[in-house]
Amino acid sequence: MDSGNSLRRLRRVARVTRTVIVRTAPLPRRLFRVFIELEDMYRSMVEGLTMYAVSNNVRSFTRLKALKYRELRSLYPQLPSHYAYTACQDAATRAKSFLRLRKRGLARGDYPEIRNISIWLDDHLWRLNGYTAVSIATHVGWVTIELEPHKQYWRYVNGGWRLASEARVKLDGRGRQLVIYLTFVREVEEYEPRGYLPVDVNESNVTILVDGTAYLLETNTERVVLGYYYRRKAIQERYDSLYGVDSGIKGRAMRKLKEREKRNDIKWKIANIIVRAARERQYAIVLERLGRNPANGMIKRIGDKQLRHRIYQASFRGIQRAIEEKAREYGVPIAYVNPKNTSRLCPIHNAPIVYNNSSRIGKCSAGGELWHRDVAAVWNLLLRAHQGDVGNAQSPGGPTLDGSRVPFGSTATHEPIGISKSLWARWKSLPLQAVGTNGLKRVINYEIA
Repeated sequence: MDSGNSLRRLRRVARVTRTVIVRTAPLPRRLFRVFIELEDMYRSMVEGLTMYAVSNNVRSFTRLKALKYRELRSLYPQLPSHYAYTACQDAATRAKSFLRLRKRGLARGDYPEIRNISIWLDDHLWRLNGYTAVSIATHVGWVTIELEPHKQYWRYVNGGWRLASEARVKLDGRGRQLVIYLTFVREVEEYEPRGYLPVDVNESNVTILVDGTAYLLETNTERVVLGYYYRRKAIQERYDSLYGVDSGIKGRAMRKLKEREKRNDIKWKIANIIVRAARERQYAIVLERLGRNPANGMIKRIGDKQLRHRIYQASFRGIQRAIEEKAREYGVPIAYVNPKNTSRLCPIHNAPIVYNNSSRIGKCSAGGELWHRDVAAVWNLLLRAHQGDVGNAQSPGGPTLDGSRVPFGSTATHEPIGISKSLWARWKSLPLQAVGTNGLKRVINYEIA
C-alpha cells in the first residue's frame, strides 16, 4: 500500500471520548471527612497556582509544574506527589482560559473566580476494582469505595470502550457521596460513503432528505425560547425588587426552569436520529458550512429585541455540533457545503424561488413549481455535495423531481413529511406514522433507522 493511501486512512480514524458520571455509595461521616480535607487542600493548591499563573502569564502546564512543584511538595507533604501534577494541570487550564478571555476583553476582574472544584486524578491516584468499586489515594492512604453503577455505565464498559487514565471527583455533601467523572475512549474509523443525507437546521425544525423523501422534524424551539424568556423575565422582576440583582435566591429559581436541559435533550435526540439514518445506509451527512457565530450575521438588520433573542437561542451551531459528535462516535463522515441561497433557488432550474408574505411555500420563477423552502434547501445541499465531489459517494445521476405545476401533487417531492416533536422525541428512529404539512396522517412504508 502506498504512503498516500495510508495517510488518507489514518485521517479517517477519530478518537472519540465520552464522560460518564457515576456516584459512590453513601459514605460514613468519618470517611467523608477525609475527602472534605482532601478537597480543601486541593482547592488551596489550585487557587494559589491559578493566581500565580495569571500574574506571570503562565499558560503551560509543564512550565507551571517546573516553577511550583517543589513548593507544593513542601507545603503539602502529606499528599501523594501526583496531586501536585494534577493541580498544576487544573490551574494551567483555568489560567489559559482566563487569559484568552481577558485578551478579548471578556474577562471580569483581574483574576478568575474559582467557585467549583473537582479533584483531578491521574493513573497514580485512582484505580477501579472490578468495575464496581474504586480506590483513591488520599493523605491517609488508599481508600476503597463501592460504586453505584447504572445502565449507561455498563453500556460503555461492555461496548468496546476503553477507560482512560484520568478521572475527576466532586463531593456531594447532602448525600455524603463522591461523584466520579470517568472518561471512556474509543478509536473509530470512518467508512467510505455511498451517498449523502443532507440536513437543514432551522429555528423550529430540522429537515433531512433521505432517499428522495424530505422529513421535517419539528423542534418547536421558537415556543420553547419564548416561553422561558417570559418566565425568566417574571422571575427577574420579582426577585430583583425583593433581594437585589445578584441574589442567590434568584439564581436558584432560574436553574429550576431547566431550559438548558430541555434544549439539550432536543438536539441530542435529533442528532441520534440523523446519525442512525446515515449509518444504516452508509451515507455521509451534509451540513451547511456555518461560521463560529452564525447568529451574528442573521441579526445585523433586525431591530426587534425578541426576534434577536430567538435567533441567538435557536442554537444552529449547537445542533450541528451534536450531529458532528454523534457522527464521530459511529464513524459517519461529514461533508460541508456553502449554505448561500439554498432555500432561495429552485433545485431544478437554478432560478429564484418567489415567496409571498413570509410564506414557507414559494414558486419557481422559471418553471412555476411550488417549493417548500426547507425542501428546496436540502435538495440544494445534496446537489452541492455531489458537485463538490465530497468523498467517494456514488452520484445519483441527477435529481428525480416532479416538475408539475400542481401544488403538492401526489408524486411531488416539494412537500416535506412533517413529524411532530411528540412523535419523534419518543423514538430513536423515525416513526412509521407521521403528520404531513397538510395536517393529514399518512403511513410511511419504511423507518429511517
